[in-house]
Amino acid sequence: MDLLVSMAADGFVVQTGDPEGPAVGFIDSSTEKTRTISLEIMVVGEKVPFYGETLEELGLYRAQTRLPFNAFGTMAMARDEFENNSNSSQVFWLLKESELTPSNANILDGRYAVFGYITENEDFLADLKVGDVIESIQVVSGLDNLVNPSYKIAG
Repeated sequence: MDLLVSMAADGFVVQTGDPEGPAVGFIDSSTEKTRTISLEIMVVGEKVPFYGETLEELGLYRAQTRLPFNAFGTMAMARDEFENNSNSSQVFWLLKESELTPSNANILDGRYAVFGYITENEDFLADLKVGDVIESIQVVSGLDNLVNPSYKIAG
């Protein structure tokens, strides 16, 4: 897997997963349409995640997300700012420390789907520039939390 870094915004985020060509997401070869993933937010104390709406839209202003934007290297799905369910192939990493993005006191928690954190070699993340290539990423824990009946996950 080679992922080209497509955006690096002023030391705030690094983004990758933008496919070659005019598409902004993964094109399913069987339908020739962009495959999207619903916004998914898991809230502390809930048994199932919320789909398709931000916590703000749901009126859950004080709800704590299970995976908050509170650490350098937080990994989340990129999407169109005004289309909650436009997640596709692009992901981004937060490049700010938790003091600047405290849990439930930032504009990202509950608006973007966090699904992991960089746990090793964080210094490489901070040095990524547009045009750099990410050659590999490895899930080190949590794969058992991925529930999708239509895909078989190797591992």
